[in-house]
Amino acid sequence: MREVRMTGYAVEARNLVLGYGSTVALERSSFTIPAGLVTAIIGPNGSGKSTVLNAIAGLLAPTGGSIEVPAGTAGSHRISYVLQTTKVNDALPISVREVVTMGRYAAAGGYRRLTGDDRQAIATAMTRTGINRLAARRLQGLSGGQRQRVFVAQGLAQDHDLLLLDEPLTGIDLPTAQAIDAVIHEELTRGCTVIMTTHDLSEARVADHVLLLSGRAVASGPPDEVLTADHLVKAYGPSLLHVDEGRVFVDDPAHQPVPGRHIHLERIIHPEASSSDHPE
Repeated sequence: MREVRMTGYAVEARNLVLGYGSTVALERSSFTIPAGLVTAIIGPNGSGKSTVLNAIAGLLAPTGGSIEVPAGTAGSHRISYVLQTTKVNDALPISVREVVTMGRYAAAGGYRRLTGDDRQAIATAMTRTGINRLAARRLQGLSGGQRQRVFVAQGLAQDHDLLLLDEPLTGIDLPTAQAIDAVIHEELTRGCTVIMTTHDLSEARVADHVLLLSGRAVASGPPDEVLTADHLVKAYGPSLLHVDEGRVFVDDPAHQPVPGRHIHLERIIHPEASSSDHPE
């Protein structure tokens, strides 16, 4: 694991409460997400992961407390948000290049002619995600992994300092997972911050920072401090947490291996293990 350097904050929440109408999705919580690093937001289904991501993106206003996101303030919205492909209408009658081009609309609008900088940003994003050969293909004819690459490319094409990814590695093939993982680490070298939601403890284990949710912020900090047995029991409950020969793991039936898809690393956390004990 690379050396972690704290470089300020990308998100600061103070007594934050989030909800939809009368339904509270996140109870009063305070946490800080560091800038320039990879943060994994993890927790069981319904824990508030996507809700927090929506609030960071500025799509959901707090019902209590505050959330400060420097990349989205001062009139400069430099946040790129990549949704799960399952949340997008993949039957849209548009080409891959057109989907990626939409990433430029955030700053330029949908009617201005593309500039040389726009075209360069689109080309670079497609090259980084390995989808150049798919440029003329229709979205509906792509596999799940290919669609995921396309939407990640759309996010990369947008000018941004903060990249939000909603479960980017779930249910995809291994080559796509590797390509997206490479993109995430490249973002850091470009000075960007990456915040991703995940169900997978192994993915959280190799992040720089972890925010553990269960309808509230259970813990926030380095993986070794957050992914402990005590914190995981608070988040997932004892019925989903198991201990086997000193190892702690979460029973997550929603993420059983599916033939032909990316299989997550073993979802096992040993609270006392060093980072070198876990595969990257």
